[in-house]
Amino acid sequence: MVIKTEEELQGMKKVSEAVALTLLKMREYTQIGMSTKQLDEYGRQLLEALGAKSAPFETYSFPGYSCISVNEEFAHGVPSDKIILKNGDIINIDVSAELNGFWSDNGCSFIVGEDVQGLQHLVDTSKEILLAAISQISGGVKISDIGKLIETKAKQAGYTVIRDLGGHGIGRSLHEQPDAIMNYYDRCDNRRFRKDSVVAIETFISTKSTNIQTESDGWTFTGSNGGFVAQHEHTILITSNKPIILTASNKI
Repeated sequence: MVIKTEEELQGMKKVSEAVALTLLKMREYTQIGMSTKQLDEYGRQLLEALGAKSAPFETYSFPGYSCISVNEEFAHGVPSDKIILKNGDIINIDVSAELNGFWSDNGCSFIVGEDVQGLQHLVDTSKEILLAAISQISGGVKISDIGKLIETKAKQAGYTVIRDLGGHGIGRSLHEQPDAIMNYYDRCDNRRFRKDSVVAIETFISTKSTNIQTESDGWTFTGSNGGFVAQHEHTILITSNKPIILTASNKI
């Protein structure tokens, strides 16, 4: 959406604060021996206490209130009482919600306990690339140039990017234009970021895969070539200078 009024700005700030705080508290709550269903239920309680509604649950009838992906799951992992978190797991929590007609989205990957799988560098790289990309976004910047930055930095760090997952416009619904803000350079994409618009920018940095496949549950994405992925995401307001990170409270 394009912010035109102070009411719209405050609406986006409020919902973004809700998803950011929920993500932060879910990350702090996560511990070895916990099921992802238990973690998701905690997230539901947090959102409800803030007056917000889970976006995937409300929009897509997703079987959970947040997407929680563990290890080889790349995105859209379904919370389950059968998935018990272990020392060294890489986990991704993606929280999006609606509040008073406004929508916001954020996510992060992190290691549960000790880094026994050697994936902390992947997590750190994903986060660093997200912040580097956001720092270069302003009104008029080509969307494909940000994809190029993400792809280049991932390759320099020894990783790949997922080519069929990316960011998107957001505001009055979960997914708006510009859709498909990808993590790679598309020379045919001449779109530019628009000042005063709101977008969700996210990185998908992988150890092996460049594409995703859908598992038998119809929701969970894994890598076409296996491996692991780290995702980090902020909802931002684009300005003529540096963007405003609306979900900064998640402390990514």
